[in-house]
Amino acid sequence: MTTPNAPKTTTETPKDSVLTGLIGRGIALSRTPAMHMAEARAQGINGVYRILDMDAPERANTSLKELIEQAKILGYDGFNVTYPYKIEVIEHLDELSDNARSVGAVNTVVLKDGKRYGHNTDLWGFAESFRRGLPDAKRDHALLIGAGGAGVAVAHALADCGVKLLSITDIDPARAESLAAQVRANRPDCTTRTVTDVAALVNEDRPDGIVNTTPVGMAKLPGTSFPVDLIDPEMWVADIVYFPLETELLRAARAKGCAVLPGSGMAVFQAVRAFELFTGLPASPERMKARFDAFDETPQTQAS
Repeated sequence: MTTPNAPKTTTETPKDSVLTGLIGRGIALSRTPAMHMAEARAQGINGVYRILDMDAPERANTSLKELIEQAKILGYDGFNVTYPYKIEVIEHLDELSDNARSVGAVNTVVLKDGKRYGHNTDLWGFAESFRRGLPDAKRDHALLIGAGGAGVAVAHALADCGVKLLSITDIDPARAESLAAQVRANRPDCTTRTVTDVAALVNEDRPDGIVNTTPVGMAKLPGTSFPVDLIDPEMWVADIVYFPLETELLRAARAKGCAVLPGSGMAVFQAVRAFELFTGLPASPERMKARFDAFDETPQTQAS
């Protein structure tokens, strides 16, 4: 797999039709297809975006490699990747963009000229959501909960947004250590460290903000990844989960008077950038957010 500095993966001339999809597990109720297809219609494109749920019975014996091969044969222009494949997918790609290579996770794959190009639009998606949703947030110290495929993108995004010290905790301490070292190497202006005792951290060096990048808080996995009794009114709290939009963590933080950032922003902005990669056309964040917001807020399964 080669990783050139700037692989040319977008279309030189905008497309008039596009076939894309989403690969992941438990994604039947994702809002992403509706956002992409509505934006395509608004721009006069025949856009089809399919759910490729690995939990579906018909894919019970299908591997990720086989599904990617099928997408190529069927003429897909690309696909998004969500939990749990954002890191695993890399071994099946030909080239990576700079941000995907530095982050080490991919959520958008463009199929073009017989090659598979990996991108990470989660990084920009979270950063843009943070800049718009928490413009005045103090950024001296933040705690990141989760060092998986989404966590690696958010960690780099927090550094890009000016966080000076990033504490990282994960159920797998080795994974947290790996991410801390990765961010230090890629974003030298951001100091990183790992944490195993969150309560001790809050008591000794309370973070300005908390970010949950784990699946905890989803309708199918209720609860919080951070003890709500440790939430301080001076903190800001962000979550990447968006089903439900107000997770238990955000609800507790809001009740204490904290500024909060729901997962909807990252979901919308990562889709905006992915649409541009798939079609060669700039997407409207306002239109895509309006389509996202048009869904009834009911307890369903999270999917990006």
